[in-house]
Amino acid sequence: QLQLVESGGGLVQPGGSLRLSCAASEFTLDYYAIGWFRQAPGKEREGVSCISSRGGRTQYADSVKGRFTISRAKNTLYLQLNSLKPEDTGTYYCAADRRLIGLCVLSRRDYEYWGQGTQVTVSS
Repeated sequence: QLQLVESGGGLVQPGGSLRLSCAASEFTLDYYAIGWFRQAPGKEREGVSCISSRGGRTQYADSVKGRFTISRAKNTLYLQLNSLKPEDTGTYYCAADRRLIGLCVLSRRDYEYWGQGTQVTVSS
């Protein structure tokens, strides 16, 4: 069973940057669609960005377009967070699924495998 481990979260001032990583237990994530989600206290988990298997397609939530960038290597997923705002605060999760062939979606219900999350706090 695929295991995912996020890292890279932390405390950052508004306008700052972070780079989140998601390491997979399998040799390659090429056959998985991968997504980043976040959950703020008292709110539902929302889709932030996703990338299709083999990286052909990406999607971003409107709230992060132009500020966040998703990318993938062999068995690691990245999310570059720039120009961070206090409203970006939350626990960030990566997720993966093999059934989404050639596409990705920002719906959490479509992903089978999840990491434990990494905390991002944007505050002065």
